[in-house]
Amino acid sequence: MRGHRTVAFVLAAAVLLPACAKPRYPFPPAETPAVGTVSEGMASWYGPGYDGKRTASGETFDQDALTAAHVSWAFGTRVRVTFPATGRSVVVRINDRFPNYKGRVIDLSRGAAKAIGLLGPGTGRVRLEVVP
Repeated sequence: MRGHRTVAFVLAAAVLLPACAKPRYPFPPAETPAVGTVSEGMASWYGPGYDGKRTASGETFDQDALTAAHVSWAFGTRVRVTFPATGRSVVVRINDRFPNYKGRVIDLSRGAAKAIGLLGPGTGRVRLEVVP
């Protein structure tokens, strides 16, 4: 009798656990922006809690590297991010994704945010320019 309960439990878990899994955000298809493409909008930064975990591109996230997440720009795209509030800019490489519902144009690594002075405020209006 005990063996039947074990089998029933395992079968029930196999059916129910996938239903409990967090749904994945449906990212738009990747696009390769032309060099010189400019975009403006709000930026934020991330790092603690993600450091050492896998990015959407498959590489290990390093919060102190000069990288960023973008909704749709192709992995490997290099982008100059300028924070007008400080007048500073940094070139980052897109290696991750984030959901568009955040209402932001880019999510910077902690290292990139630090380079332009975005750490303190946490968010701010930026200018993006795709570079070679």
